[in-house]
Amino acid sequence: GLRLRPAFAAFDAVQRLQPQVEPTVEPKGCRCGSVLRGVMTPKECPLFNTGCSPEHPVGPCMVSSEGSCAAFYKYLR
Repeated sequence: GLRLRPAFAAFDAVQRLQPQVEPTVEPKGCRCGSVLRGVMTPKECPLFNTGCSPEHPVGPCMVSSEGSCAAFYKYLR
């Protein structure tokens, strides 16, 4: 990952605070990665408009109103 140069170590929050960051896991069935890469459209995702909607988002693409799946849901479904 990215790190600050040693000259700026006093400003390095990771070094000073030592946060514990847990790895993220994509929810089962969520295809946000494929949608963002253009491999599939949001409508091709098995969760689209069934288990995943703006009211009950499963993945990050549906969470924000600017997300690819949320925009597709609002304008093109």
